[in-house]
Amino acid sequence: MTDGVSNVEKLSLLFELSSAFTAQIELQELLPLIMAQTQAALRAENCSLLLLDEAKQELFFPVTSDVSPAVGAQLQEIRFPANRGIAGWVLQHGEAALVPDVTQDARFYPDVDKQSGARTRDLLYAPLRTRAGSIGVIGLRNKREGSFTQEDLAFLNALAGTVAIAIENARLYQRVKQSESQLKEEVVILTRERVRQDRFPEIVGHSEAMRRVFAKMESAIAPSFPVLLEGETGTGKELLARALHYNGPRKERPCIAVNCGALPEALVESELFGHKKGAFSGAISDKLGLIEAANGGTLFLDEIGEMPLSTQVKLLRALQEGEIRRVGETQDRQVDVRLISATNKDLAQEVQQKRFREDLYYRINVFLITVPLLQERPEDIPLLVAHFMRKCSAKQGKHVEEITQGALALFTQYSWPGNVRELENEIERAVALTPDGQPILPGTLSERIVNQQSLRVPLPVVNSSLKEARSAFEREYIADLLLRNQGNAVKTAKLLGLSRQMLQKRIKEFGLRDR
Repeated sequence: MTDGVSNVEKLSLLFELSSAFTAQIELQELLPLIMAQTQAALRAENCSLLLLDEAKQELFFPVTSDVSPAVGAQLQEIRFPANRGIAGWVLQHGEAALVPDVTQDARFYPDVDKQSGARTRDLLYAPLRTRAGSIGVIGLRNKREGSFTQEDLAFLNALAGTVAIAIENARLYQRVKQSESQLKEEVVILTRERVRQDRFPEIVGHSEAMRRVFAKMESAIAPSFPVLLEGETGTGKELLARALHYNGPRKERPCIAVNCGALPEALVESELFGHKKGAFSGAISDKLGLIEAANGGTLFLDEIGEMPLSTQVKLLRALQEGEIRRVGETQDRQVDVRLISATNKDLAQEVQQKRFREDLYYRINVFLITVPLLQERPEDIPLLVAHFMRKCSAKQGKHVEEITQGALALFTQYSWPGNVRELENEIERAVALTPDGQPILPGTLSERIVNQQSLRVPLPVVNSSLKEARSAFEREYIADLLLRNQGNAVKTAKLLGLSRQMLQKRIKEFGLRDR
């Protein structure tokens, strides 16, 4: 402020600035406004806020207003201890300070100038006090004309109170907004979870891996495009397929499940497409094929990777043209089915090995859902245990509703190579062996679960180099996992986080084929 300004004008300006600051509740807009208006009112080269980081006990510049944009940018990169410099003194003592010549003041901290490129002559600082204590200081550097005065100090000290309140209110508003945003996000998540529970009550799981599956299922319910479920045996692919059907627009029509691996190769075509009486020996009457039986509904082809190549050609035509021809007939029949396929094989690898048709692969793999292994979602095991205990108890007419911590610990530590199906079978066995009304004990579990051993990889010889030790560990670790997974390279590669091709390279490199 300049000399000659009346007290009325000073009070009027103070009121105007205070009103402008308190009216702004968005923190990102408030701070630049404070800087620009205060710098202009007191005719300074620079106005800075130095806020306190309580955790680190450091002062930092969240925003500055400087005649030199380069200096202002550099200041925002600087942090220094909260007890250093004139700013630190003002913060610690809670008193405003006027320094006409910084070279004559022992409190001056020159490192800020060195780092920012600024040249400080005089300074004006006032503390920012709130009900919770000091949150920082507001400072001015270098009066443009003359030097800062006691009147300037009094004006800044009065304005600092309003600035502190405005910042505190804006911070509170910001926290409320963040809390509101977080609450909305939690409501959305809970709503999705409730919808998921309503839609898929038989599918148990709250893990991140299963949340991704549920999200994909939600996207795949309404459309009629083909879905490919990829996952190991026992992961529950058929359960997912039925959930997609019975929650979709075709739920009033049939859902026909076919295990392609269980059909004799000679009968696959007849079972899928049907046949005419007399088409071959044993065809004593017309037979409706499973694809035609699913007309208007869903056809679930489990283990589609086991389908013979000759049948794959006809299936591709049925999907592309919406037509099938019964064995022994000459006319086509119109069909409208939604195809859901499942496989425990790497179909892309099967295509490369010419064991699965590439054109059919791309036809069925329109929307892929990867079903995780049970050991990839261990946090779901207690939920699944409770679910299967209720289910098996009801099935056996018993009341076995509890499990001891020791038995549950064995369940969560086991690797479950047979996935959810193996877990269900184990619970069914345990319920059968447990007296009515009693908890499941470790003694009722299978020997393989009770006597499971942790992975033990022997240490290399003492004088090995780090590279040799690492290689030895990797060789034994891969060999152990392959042994545990009965040589299943796809499953082992997933556990290792490698591609199947990379695992095969490691197997060859370490000479593990014979082992």
